[in-house]
Amino acid sequence: MIASALVTGATRGIGLGVATRLAERGFALTISARDATRLDEVAALLRDAGATDVRTVAADLADPDAAGRVVAAHADAFGAMKALVLNAGVGTAGTIAEFPSRRFDKTVAVNLNAPFALIQAALPLLRSGARNDPGRGAKVIALASIAGVYAEAGLAAYGATKAALVSLVETLNAEESGNGVSASAIAPGYVDTDMSEWIKDRIPAEDMLEVGDVVELVDALLKLSSRAVLPRLVLSRAGASLYSA
Repeated sequence: MIASALVTGATRGIGLGVATRLAERGFALTISARDATRLDEVAALLRDAGATDVRTVAADLADPDAAGRVVAAHADAFGAMKALVLNAGVGTAGTIAEFPSRRFDKTVAVNLNAPFALIQAALPLLRSGARNDPGRGAKVIALASIAGVYAEAGLAAYGATKAALVSLVETLNAEESGNGVSASAIAPGYVDTDMSEWIKDRIPAEDMLEVGDVVELVDALLKLSSRAVLPRLVLSRAGASLYSA
């Protein structure tokens, strides 16, 4: 049976890098992002890269119903899931004293509520994927942040949601790794993507992590046996404090 994966936020940055690597490995893919036109463009690129099949779902994960739609589309197409890559996220800097409540609610909706809903909806598919490949099992890989492991001034809302995502991953392992479904949270410092443009006047792109650094970790995690559980990986930037973004 052909392995399949669902990747959220798959049209740019880390999500695109991961989806491309999976395509090169011959995965069938469901990719999700907000822009339908961009999704179609990326789907064509992924097919050219080697994906056996690519399904697209345009969705805003701030919508409580979006996660169910995305997973249902994958289920209809592939019936099982080898990997769930939770990459979609939002992040805005701001101090606790001044952070707008509406922006906080959206940050929680996309960075925590949506991953929880996606995992919950995908679990039957992941368990099926693990049964199809008991030696490797099925994997959930969540893109967290170093700000979710070490507190960073000005990133309270973002860091809190990423800390919660790390906790969610660890609890998922406690509940599901015995079923062959294991999870890992990758917590990098600043990565050179569009999402980091706002701080490149202070931290140049050439000092940031590369997208490829994260892609290599995802690829390695997917190759682990079902006996191995690696709950979190913190990826720091060279030359910076190892405990800051």
